[in-house]
Amino acid sequence: MAADRPESRAWWIWGAAVIAYLAAVFHRGSLGVAGPLALDRFDVGPAALSAFTVLQMSIYAAMQIPTGLLADRFGPRRVVTVAVLLLGAGQILFAVAASYPMALLARGVLGVGDALTWVSILRLVATSFSARRYALVATISSALGALGGVAATFPLTLALEGMGWTPTFLLVGALTAGYAAITFGFVRDPRTSSTAGRPSGAAATMARVRAAWAVPGTRLAFWVHFGTLFAAGALTLLWGFPYLVEGLGVAPATASALLSVLIIGQVVGGPVVGALIGRRPECRMPIVVGYLVISALTWTALLGWPGGTPPLTFVMVAFTVFALGVPVSSIAFALVRDYNPIQQVGTATGVANAGGHSATALGVALVGLLLDGVQGMPGVDAYRVAMLALPAMLLLASWRTFVWWRRARAVVLEAQARGDEVPVSLRRQRWDLPRLATAASR
Repeated sequence: MAADRPESRAWWIWGAAVIAYLAAVFHRGSLGVAGPLALDRFDVGPAALSAFTVLQMSIYAAMQIPTGLLADRFGPRRVVTVAVLLLGAGQILFAVAASYPMALLARGVLGVGDALTWVSILRLVATSFSARRYALVATISSALGALGGVAATFPLTLALEGMGWTPTFLLVGALTAGYAAITFGFVRDPRTSSTAGRPSGAAATMARVRAAWAVPGTRLAFWVHFGTLFAAGALTLLWGFPYLVEGLGVAPATASALLSVLIIGQVVGGPVVGALIGRRPECRMPIVVGYLVISALTWTALLGWPGGTPPLTFVMVAFTVFALGVPVSSIAFALVRDYNPIQQVGTATGVANAGGHSATALGVALVGLLLDGVQGMPGVDAYRVAMLALPAMLLLASWRTFVWWRRARAVVLEAQARGDEVPVSLRRQRWDLPRLATAASR
């Protein structure tokens, strides 16, 4: 149910909030092209370098359920404002860090700020726009946020080359912290985001988390997000640039341009996927399954290419496929919106959002560990071995997605058999075969 206010005002408020998310994506990806500089600045190896991203994304994933609870309880306005302040402070600290532990602390602060943004944006969207518009607005939000990733590739490379490490990160940190005045003064919470009178405390909090996790549709959303997001995340945040430069021998400028494909694909694909699943919600899971299959085939070709070095044209195609996983991952939030009551959407969204980002942290860590283990191999072979961690994770996610899809659909079929009301978007699934209910009980 949309909030009780003119929709045009809702769009303006959403626009102010989504800029904060754009800043979060920029800061999240800022280490992608700065990784080689960080190796020299902090005198560390690949595993220690990956620890920056693993720490940041682990904090992000761990904070998703608390963020959902905070957004449900205090409203997006306060949560987003705190997020922007933490992002700015974390980047300023990273700019002046002279030691590896201090830099780790800075990335941890960034991780907390980053974690507070996306679920709060989705909470704002869920309570400000109709269910019909939700999928479209959510994917547009993701696409606009991806522009922050664009800024964290070639433009950030130029800034680092022209200004240096400390001035560049000081500037972007200060600008981000200053934006908190805009979010606090302009963003307004929908009336439906109020949770006054609801039980609080650790017991009540855990009860809300358990209630969200108990919904099969929430677990389905978790695994959908896990399987579709992590490839683009691991490549954009850390390993894409070294893979291209050290593994495939691509020039740094060309590598930056190829990395931007990962972002541009998100920007272009987001509104397309959002419009499609908004009009045809029965297409959501077929799109997910199709993406998982195509992604598996793409990894097979990329890592199994004869000689180990695929042509740049194919690398661009592969990166485009991985980029499209980000808008496809937004289907998880549409599933959360349909399977959960509105007062539980923030918490359930946090659960689902933890899926893809915990997968990203795991993927980054595994690639770094494998690279450390094969240091004696030539670059192209070392990266072929290390990158095998990512398709292995894809197979795990595909299996669990199918399991929970069957179980979630069985719940809907049982509800329909009892004559209970279910959302239209769940009633109109094309593959509502009775045998799914039997299979789900196995």
